[in-house]
Amino acid sequence: MSDATFETFLVSGLLVLIAAIGYMAWAAWRWVDRERDMEKRALTGVSYELRHNLKRMMSELAGLANGSLTSDIEIIPVVHPQLDALLSRPNEADRGGLTVIRSNYNELSAHKQSLRAALANQADVNLPANVAADAVIGSLATLYLWEEHKGCAPEAARSTRSWDVRDWMKANKFHADSLPGLHLRDQVVERLRQDGMTLTPKPLTYTASEYFAKQYDRKADPNAPFWKRKKKKPSVDEAVEAAAVAGAVVAADAMAEPEPEPVPTPEPVVETAPEVVEVVETPTEASVQPPEETAAPAEPSVPVEPEIAAEPESESEAEFVPGSQAADPDLPETDLDPVESSVESAPPSKPPTPGVVH
Repeated sequence: MSDATFETFLVSGLLVLIAAIGYMAWAAWRWVDRERDMEKRALTGVSYELRHNLKRMMSELAGLANGSLTSDIEIIPVVHPQLDALLSRPNEADRGGLTVIRSNYNELSAHKQSLRAALANQADVNLPANVAADAVIGSLATLYLWEEHKGCAPEAARSTRSWDVRDWMKANKFHADSLPGLHLRDQVVERLRQDGMTLTPKPLTYTASEYFAKQYDRKADPNAPFWKRKKKKPSVDEAVEAAAVAGAVVAADAMAEPEPEPVPTPEPVVETAPEVVEVVETPTEASVQPPEETAAPAEPSVPVEPEIAAEPESESEAEFVPGSQAADPDLPETDLDPVESSVESAPPSKPPTPGVVH
C-alpha cells in the first residue's frame, strides 16, 4: 500500500469515526430531550387527568342535586393512569405536589364510593354530597397550584392577585355555578387563603353599603396618612359649664357635711379676796368667834394666776351692819343673828393654793 493510499484510508477512517461519535452524541441528546418532553407531557397529562375527573365529579354532584342521577351505576370510579405512570419512575417533577394529587384522588374515590352506597341503599345523599363538594374545592386548589406554581406548597407560592385565580378557572371552563348552592370561584379563592397562600387584595372588612355609610373622621383616625391624633380643645361654653358643674358638686358636698361645733374656750378664773365684814357686838348677845379654818388637803400644783386687787368698797357698804335692818321702822323686824348673817353673806372660801399667801 502506497503512502497516498494509506493517508486516504486514515483520513476516511477518522472522518467516519467523527461522524459516528457525532451521531451517537446527537442520539443521546435527542433521547434526553425526548425524555424531558415526555416528562412535560406526562405532567400535563396529570393536570388534564385531574381536571377531567373533577369535571366529571361536579357533573355527578349536579345530577344528584337536580335529580337526574338516581342510579349508583352512573357514578364512575376515579382512575388516574397518568399519575400512576409518573410515580412509577424517577423524574424531575415535584414529588410533594404529586403526593398531594394522589391524596386528593384517594379522597375523591372514597366519596364516590359513599355516594354509590347511599344511592344503592336509597338513603339520604345530602351529607355525602356536601362532603364530596368540599373535596372537589380542595382538589381544584391543588390543581391551580400544580399548573400555575409548579406544584409548590401554598405557603411557598408567590403572592398572586385573586383575579388571576378566577381568570384561570374561566380559562379552564370551571363555571361559578358548577356546584349547586355554591359560588365555585369564590370558594376556591377562600380555600387557597385558608391553606396559607397570599392572595391580594385582602378580603374586605365591610360591604360597599356599610363602608360608605360610615362617618369617617380623618382627624380621629390614628392610622390616617400625614395626621396624628390631637386632643380636642374644649370650647369656652363647655369650660364654663364644666366649672359651674364642678362648683355645684363642691357646694352640695359642703352642705352635706355637718359643720363642726366650736369648742368653748375656758374663761380665766379670777380669784378675789374674801370680803371682810365688821361685826358689831351687841350687849345682849355674846360675841361668837368664827371657827378656825382647817387646812384643806393639798391639791396638785396649778399655774398661779395673778391676783386682782379688790376694788375699795363704798363707805355705805363698809359700814353696813346686818342688824341695822331692825332699826328701820319701815321694814319688818327680823330676828337675825349677826354672826350667822355675816357667815351667810360671805362668799364660799376657796381652799388656799400651795405657795400663795393670802
